Amino acid sequence: MRTSESRLKVKKDGGVIEVQFRDRNILDEANIQQIGEEIKTLIDSEQKPKLLINFTDVDHLSSAALGTLITVNNRLRSLQGQLRLSNIDPQIYQVFVITKLNKLFEIHETADKARASFKP
Repeated sequence: MRTSESRLKVKKDGGVIEVQFRDRNILDEANIQQIGEEIKTLIDSEQKPKLLINFTDVDHLSSAALGTLITVNNRLRSLQGQLRLSNIDPQIYQVFVITKLNKLFEIHETADKARASFKP
């Protein structure tokens, strides 16, 4: 059963698309797939998209969610876009370190710092 309710809160500000999650736990495969599709639609509508994924209030992230982030990152690169992650809970950040994804993604402590890091 597919729900049409968005899993994301989206805010566009000065050419940056900021995405926050409505769920504290991003674990369900169907929700993760929907999140991936929603983000793809957002970035495909822009030229050289700048995407900020803000993890405020996210407590748990599954490996499937990490896979979706990698897919989003690859899609952005193919569009000559940029991706920043921010506000990642310290426990979740440890998963990024263990999987070495902290080397793949540009991660910032706050959304403001992430927003300021985008190249023109």
